[in-house]
Amino acid sequence: MHRIPLFPLPVVLFPGALMPLHIFEPRYRLMVARCLEGDRRFGLLYHDSDESGPFMNEPGHVGCVAEIGEYEMLPDGRSLIMVSGVHRFRIDEGLDDSSEPFYEAQIAPYDDLVIPKIDAIRVVRQRTLSLLHDVLGNMPEPPDEIPLFDLERDLSFQLAPLVQIDGPWHQSLLELQDEVYRLERLDAVFQAAVDRVGPGDGAGP
Repeated sequence: MHRIPLFPLPVVLFPGALMPLHIFEPRYRLMVARCLEGDRRFGLLYHDSDESGPFMNEPGHVGCVAEIGEYEMLPDGRSLIMVSGVHRFRIDEGLDDSSEPFYEAQIAPYDDLVIPKIDAIRVVRQRTLSLLHDVLGNMPEPPDEIPLFDLERDLSFQLAPLVQIDGPWHQSLLELQDEVYRLERLDAVFQAAVDRVGPGDGAGP
């Protein structure tokens, strides 16, 4: 376990994914400054205050460690940052003893409970990727180039950011601790897009 700043937002960051963020609230400007002084990392957690009310920093909440890459300070003190997802975590203990104005917590790793055999998971990954290709091929204007994905590492987290579904769906995917189950969730979305229209009629994830 270790201590980390927390940034609750109504978005889900997946391991390996990139996400641009606009930092404007004073306490999170300070949080970013503190991160830049240290290991450049904070915990990004899905939280929609309009739906769930104030963030409570409760134990058990699952998020993704974000690492700051590109950083641009704007003249008025706001900043633009690009973060990359490092790995999942869960809050072990929310901390209220901090002198900082932003949230902090003790976090613990949140890993998959099932580690599949590589030959078996490659087959599942290829099935999901084939479904995605079917979806892209049915789009009114298919992309000139289909993105390349690495079948030697977790495919579910590579594909999840492409799916335009609400935050709770993304959060539930992030919390699943089995890649096969995550890929099955994605298969259902891609298959529904394929079934919704015939070839050439136009579809998208």
